[in-house]
Amino acid sequence: MKFGLIGYGLWGVHHARAIMKAPGAELCGISCSSKETSEKARADFPDIPVHLGYESLLAQKDIEAIDIVVPNHLHTEIGTAALNAGKDVLLEKPMALNLQDCDKLIEAARRNDRVLTIGHEFRISTQWGRLKTIIDKGQIGEPLYALVTLFRHPYRPGSRGWRYDAEKVGSWTLEEPVHFFDSLMWYFADFGDPTHIYAQGSSKARVHGMYDNFSAFIKWPGQLYGIVTQTLGGFEHHQVMEIVGSNGSIRTWWSGTMDRTREPHFELKVQTRERDTCDIVTLPPSGELFELEEELCRVVDAFKTRMPIVSAEEARKRVLICIEAERSLQEGREIELHF
Repeated sequence: MKFGLIGYGLWGVHHARAIMKAPGAELCGISCSSKETSEKARADFPDIPVHLGYESLLAQKDIEAIDIVVPNHLHTEIGTAALNAGKDVLLEKPMALNLQDCDKLIEAARRNDRVLTIGHEFRISTQWGRLKTIIDKGQIGEPLYALVTLFRHPYRPGSRGWRYDAEKVGSWTLEEPVHFFDSLMWYFADFGDPTHIYAQGSSKARVHGMYDNFSAFIKWPGQLYGIVTQTLGGFEHHQVMEIVGSNGSIRTWWSGTMDRTREPHFELKVQTRERDTCDIVTLPPSGELFELEEELCRVVDAFKTRMPIVSAEEARKRVLICIEAERSLQEGREIELHF
């Protein structure tokens, strides 16, 4: 399958390499937004056409699929253009900055009969994805409580500082907590959508939405609830997930000097009521670089079978919960969720 890549920043470079490694995928064009990145792309991939701007890449007739890795505020514009050009699309999270733009992408995919899949790659992780298997098998009984916590260094600025521009990033809730909301909603899909959210945050004199410290309390029907919390005031990259059920519990953690390391430390433990000791689950390498490579392998099959890895409809719900978390922070109250 012939791929075009739009976006060649720090994360786009990793996407290019992942496409090159994916069985059944061929990188046939790269679109860059600046002369500097286009020169780097030509040096890295001298045999691949490099475009300044995305329109000429979309006009390449041989390209069947587009991988979009651009700042958040450009997702709708470029994603819609790619779908209208008749390409299947892998679009980095968050899907868009608001629900209206999510709907534009969904409508474009339907109108052009194209596959749109959103890059929530935690589902593909050998570590975080394994929790879904454990829960679905009933190993810990009925889930009652979940915690996701992240202690990390501040966000990278991104090209021209877009990640610190509220109009371009949307909010920092849409940057990383959106992954955690997706994980919990995916784990607990059998219990329906969450019903309420309450959030708190604090920042170093930044504008609304740019919280260095963020916490959200999420309720599902019945007893089930979850907590998502992160700080950007820490160091390195340290993430923990804990899930407690009626018959056992799971605890897993990942630590690296940087989020994109290939040499992290990580562990997954499970204990059930019948055992006095916990089991340590053996895992293959874990981390976002490994997840990205697996995602590109799977997206080839997703486009061939016409079945997205993460549907646009699911991803829209993750944008909604981020928006409502921001509203809860602004209004200082619990928000009822309506999906």
